[in-house]
Amino acid sequence: MQTIQLTHKEGYTIAQLNRGKANPINLQMIQEISELAQHIANDSTVKGLILTGKEGYFSAGLDLLEMSRYNKAEMQLFWKNFTGMMLELVKFPKPLIAAISGHSPAGGCVLAVCCDYRVMAEGNYKIGLNEVPVGIIVPKHIHSLYAFWIGERNAYQNLMEGKLMSPQEAQQMQLLDAVVPLPEVLSKAEEKMRQYLAFDSFTWQRTKLNLRRELIKQLQIPDEETFAATIDHWFSAEVQGILGNILNSLKK
Repeated sequence: MQTIQLTHKEGYTIAQLNRGKANPINLQMIQEISELAQHIANDSTVKGLILTGKEGYFSAGLDLLEMSRYNKAEMQLFWKNFTGMMLELVKFPKPLIAAISGHSPAGGCVLAVCCDYRVMAEGNYKIGLNEVPVGIIVPKHIHSLYAFWIGERNAYQNLMEGKLMSPQEAQQMQLLDAVVPLPEVLSKAEEKMRQYLAFDSFTWQRTKLNLRRELIKQLQIPDEETFAATIDHWFSAEVQGILGNILNSLKK
């Protein structure tokens, strides 16, 4: 794998996102995360998975620079694979923990909310779903996944405002389970993993899938109309103008 670095521990695997400084999510990373989730789900020797990033960044979200070069067919492929990745993570039967090592907006937050438990580094970091200010139409299944953790009302308001939160704010809203100093993030995630693995695995996994049944159903039936609208709007003059401003800011 080129965008993920794996470390195998006793009973579980740590997958560190490893793509540049900020771990922007591109098509290759999406495909590798999906393949990893499928592999570990079917590997009886691995009982759980921890996703983490680098110091300062879990993931800065979607790779807008790469996406800015996509044509319509490539955008369709990207969103199809992104939803496929979400499905693989949401239906992943084993313990899945996010050790959030820094900023985690947009796509980074999506990865985190697919997990069973989230611990984030304290400090001047941001997490949340800010698709609307970027010009990305939010599909229903994103709202459902967000609402699964923070409630319908909070998810609605946060999405409509594109709200990014500090770790403390996110914990108060129950998006995060723990906020600890950066050097303790991974060890806290491993502590929680060991707690999950102490339970009977069949009981734990069947309960998890029972509780996620509706989420899984939503992700198995992509809303083609929503994707069509998202893609068409992406190529509009308005969104391309927003994107141009964001890319100029990133380059600076």
